[in-house]
Amino acid sequence: MRPNLTKEVSMKDFNDYYWLKEELQTFCRENGISTSGSKVEISDRIRTYIDTGEIKKPIRKSRVSNKVDNDLELNLETVITENHRCSQEVRAFFKTIIPKFHFSTYIQNYFKNNIGKTYRDVVDAWNEEEERKKDPTYKKKIAPQFEYNQFIRDFYTDPKNQQKSRKEAIEAWNTIKSLPGSNKYTH
Repeated sequence: MRPNLTKEVSMKDFNDYYWLKEELQTFCRENGISTSGSKVEISDRIRTYIDTGEIKKPIRKSRVSNKVDNDLELNLETVITENHRCSQEVRAFFKTIIPKFHFSTYIQNYFKNNIGKTYRDVVDAWNEEEERKKDPTYKKKIAPQFEYNQFIRDFYTDPKNQQKSRKEAIEAWNTIKSLPGSNKYTH
């Protein structure tokens, strides 16, 4: 049986069960822990608290203005900097080159991981990703915190489940997340 999420929960039970972000935030509020950040960040703070009793502060990233420098003219030779922001101005610039442009997860990660490259490289990366999407076997990567989405995708990838309803997939998810251990779908 799934335990309650209280400060008496064991580390094993905390790690073995699936917790909604809302449950994690409630635990944090009750124990004076910051509720900000992603589910992964909140879970890490709770693990520290359960393990040591220490209340770990979230890592605050310094805020840089979301405004693009008005003197900076955006063009294909604009260099991606450490302080790059996916702003409305940047989106508008890319839409002049790629009419269907939007800040997909792939492109946001490209900006983060390619400091020093240019906006021309971003256009190339966008076009390469669009080509990959045309492949019928292409599957968008699901970030680790989206366990439900990954489970549902894997559930329907299993040939024996392809004719099953969404309701059946959700029932399978609800069963697996109520049990200790991994929340990954297994055939």
